[in-house]
Amino acid sequence: MAPRLEGKNAVVTGAGRGIGRAVALLLAQEGANVVVNDPGVNVDGTGHDAGPADQVANEIKASGGSAVANYDSVAEAAGGERMVTQCVDQFGRIDALINVAGILRDRMIFNMTEEEWHAVISVHLKGHFNTIKPASVIMRQQRYGRIVNFSSISGLRGMPGQANYGAAKAAIAGLTRVVARDLGRYGVTCNVIAPGALTRMIAQIPTDAQQKRSSAGIQQAPPSRAVDMTPEHVAPMTVWLCTDDAWNVNGKIFHVAGGSVSLAHEESPIQTIEKQGKWTLEELQELVPGRLLHNIMNPAPPPPDLDIPGRPVQQRQ
Repeated sequence: MAPRLEGKNAVVTGAGRGIGRAVALLLAQEGANVVVNDPGVNVDGTGHDAGPADQVANEIKASGGSAVANYDSVAEAAGGERMVTQCVDQFGRIDALINVAGILRDRMIFNMTEEEWHAVISVHLKGHFNTIKPASVIMRQQRYGRIVNFSSISGLRGMPGQANYGAAKAAIAGLTRVVARDLGRYGVTCNVIAPGALTRMIAQIPTDAQQKRSSAGIQQAPPSRAVDMTPEHVAPMTVWLCTDDAWNVNGKIFHVAGGSVSLAHEESPIQTIEKQGKWTLEELQELVPGRLLHNIMNPAPPPPDLDIPGRPVQQRQ
């Protein structure tokens, strides 16, 4: 079978390591010319190293593919503009944009600093805008394009200690839905991947944070799953969304981990209470817990021995 992306040109952010690297390599394997973007920062966004981007670009070229390295930061509007321009200047046009770049500054909300908040929002949410904006101008004009963004279970369900990261990742899901509607009429699709993979970022999550997630009922991938929870398992679905075959897949969220690919249910009302006129507090007290939230779990309930005003006596320890 001929390569599915022969002659296509792609920009991959955060492509020097982890999932971005796996995506860039598979794109090239499928015939795409790739701009390998990575400023080579640490997990917290500090530092700079041209090595990761250079290594992946050289690996692609050594395998007979075509790639160029880019070291810009997605947190800067000029950086997003430059990498898109580089793709057009080097290869003639841009067909696909894959936004993988990210950093972590984990902290419980009551300890988080403003700088930690802004740093993560700038790379993730603003970083997506900084690349999508210039790419969308070109893709709209050429009536073709594929945009694949990266969200996270932290934004879609919530993870302790990740208010900045979770807020950005939830916003990326919303951004994706809007961009899909803005660009769909021009033959451009925009979808989002919520990956599950044992990467450098996952390894940096403190042990106490992992313990809090387990106590909250949030499953963590055990070390034994490292074999089937790799970045390489996330790459195929990401790359397939960049093919012509995915022309009618737009505005969707896919959970991808190991051998599992799941379509997320779109946000919509699942249970409703209605009446003519305005609700009273007494009515809501009866119907919200008993009907509207029936069988809906509190994701982080207080411990039984904590004195909570309003909690029924039978639920106290």
